[in-house]
Amino acid sequence: MAQESTSKKTVAIIGAGPAGCICAYYLQKDFDVTLFDRGKYLRTILPTGGGRCNLAHAEFDIKNLAKNYPRGEKFLYSIFSKFGTQETLAFFNNIGINTYTQEDNRIFPVSNSAKDVQIKLLQSLKTVKFINENVIGITPINNAFKLESNKAKYLFDKVIIATGGHSDFAFINKLGIDIIEPTQALVGLITKENFIELAGVKVNNVQLKSGKDIFIGDILFTHKGLSGPVIYKLSSVNARHSFPYTISIKLIGDINLQEYLNKNPHKEIKNLIAQFIPKSLAGYILQGLNIAQDTPCHKINGKSRDLIMSMLLDFKVTITGKVADGEVVTCGGVNLKCINSKTLESKDIKNLYFCGEVLDIDGFCGGFNLQNCWSTGFVVADSIINS
Repeated sequence: MAQESTSKKTVAIIGAGPAGCICAYYLQKDFDVTLFDRGKYLRTILPTGGGRCNLAHAEFDIKNLAKNYPRGEKFLYSIFSKFGTQETLAFFNNIGINTYTQEDNRIFPVSNSAKDVQIKLLQSLKTVKFINENVIGITPINNAFKLESNKAKYLFDKVIIATGGHSDFAFINKLGIDIIEPTQALVGLITKENFIELAGVKVNNVQLKSGKDIFIGDILFTHKGLSGPVIYKLSSVNARHSFPYTISIKLIGDINLQEYLNKNPHKEIKNLIAQFIPKSLAGYILQGLNIAQDTPCHKINGKSRDLIMSMLLDFKVTITGKVADGEVVTCGGVNLKCINSKTLESKDIKNLYFCGEVLDIDGFCGGFNLQNCWSTGFVVADSIINS
């Protein structure tokens, strides 16, 4: 075995992502900690927040915070009660990362640099050993664990799995841990309708309805369909929804279109509608209704007016799939029924813990998925320290 003897209990953390690294930070004082990762350490943090690293969200009520997780909401109550947004900010301040809050309540480092967060967090792991190998097997033996990587074998007292939502779950499955098949969440959606001519067009503050669910936010038309914050939220909630399904988008607030027509009798209908939505979208709608875009408003009859209003208030789109590229977050992973929500220890295998996105927990955009990592990483460390 490659593991050296030590007077401290030995802990292996598999996965040097956000959850694994914060867990190592809190364990390093009392335990001999080794972090395993097959790639660059803390690499998954670099693209977050568009490279600025959206560390958290300024929601300090734990139940309101948990509402932002389509999977894991109630499971997170006890976790957030131990380590929520306030504790996250204190942690980053302690390792030299000052933060600020945007108007939309997203929290970023003052440096606006995910690279800065990566460097400072790794620098804070002063006594942690890093092993750049791929763990391919875990075997419980005599109240300990044998770890096998692609290069060597090791022995540890405790094991923490923090391999993320994109990991190979095979070695976890071999332990008898139930895995819910991962699938994409927080992704752009493919539509039956062809929006190529609208690619890049953004509409702010729409109301989107899917079944009984209503979402409010911005949408972005793409060459494949729809994207943007409200679409990411929809794709997350409907992550396991079968295709196709239809959504309704309310593009504008309630207006009296006839009043606008009367006040602007000689204005072209396309230009009038463009007062409320982007001009190219106005043209798209009129073309679909077979209404000439240059028709003067005084020539728009009641039937045409009602058809236009119907499209503005109930713009129907058929969703046929998910955009395969650009995926960051998945839903699925280790079944929460297998895990003690207070300690994040396996219910069946003592001294085996899980944290981060390897669990079947996923949140909306806005810092919620990183908050899951910070909070679950701390809770695992705290559980081990107090066990």
